[in-house]
Amino acid sequence: MLRGSLSVRLVALFVGLVLVAVAIVAMLESQLGLPPWEVLHMGISEHTPFTLGTAAVLVGLVILAIAWAAGAPPGFGTIANAVVIGIAIDVLSSIDAVERLSHSNLSARVGLMALGVWLFAAGSALYIGAGMGAGPRDSLMLALARRTGRRIGLVRGSIEVTVLLGGVAGVGTLALALLVGPSVESAFWLLVHLGLADPRSHASEFGPLDVA
Repeated sequence: MLRGSLSVRLVALFVGLVLVAVAIVAMLESQLGLPPWEVLHMGISEHTPFTLGTAAVLVGLVILAIAWAAGAPPGFGTIANAVVIGIAIDVLSSIDAVERLSHSNLSARVGLMALGVWLFAAGSALYIGAGMGAGPRDSLMLALARRTGRRIGLVRGSIEVTVLLGGVAGVGTLALALLVGPSVESAFWLLVHLGLADPRSHASEFGPLDVA
């Protein structure tokens, strides 16, 4: 959990959620392959009247229920995650300047994808560290890490690969699936070693987690 008052952790929660939304849009606009979960969301949006953001919200609520059954009860942050990120994705995607990023040259789009992965990890660490309940997908990741005794990076990477269903996967999709888990794990490590977070706080809520 991040050190600081409730107000500090509330700010961290919403900043983290917005960073994740920005990261997802950046990776989408890179045109090098959708993030694994967005492959699923895009597949749903292409076969239903739902927008990409709405599909993300609906899937998030379903995953929330599954994670709860697996031993990770939802908190305020869990519900905020399921709603805020999807709405922010739709808002950001509707901005003309953002849409034009997909027409950039290849080197710029590779940089955009790399930036997206880094922002996703930083955002995840912030909203999980706020201690108000991890997001639906992260709650599932933490519950499975506790139950299996496996590292967070391995568990998250396995989940990301599993959800590659529907939609259009590109050359960057596999790279994203493999990099997101270790990146999130590294973000946890950085917060702990900078003295900004206490690793024992989440251990008491979810059981021992290996982020060393």
